[in-house]
Amino acid sequence: MDQSGKNQQAKILEIVRRVAAKPVDPAPGESLFESGLLDSFSLTDLVSALETEFSIRVPDADLTPRKFDSIDRIQAYIESRG
Repeated sequence: MDQSGKNQQAKILEIVRRVAAKPVDPAPGESLFESGLLDSFSLTDLVSALETEFSIRVPDADLTPRKFDSIDRIQAYIESRG
């Protein structure tokens, strides 16, 4: 992974920590929802923070936990919107 990818992952992790309100350090592929860090109520907060941080727009059709299930999936989603 190049430096910009690492920076992006660090920003995503920071957002996950803020939304989860816990000093967590999940593995990049770990499920954020199955592990209990996030739930369906925190999904909208997560997406809102990602939209602000990365200047992207997430359509309502994409508001599913599966798309934002891990740091890796979030990063792939952001890159696909960029």
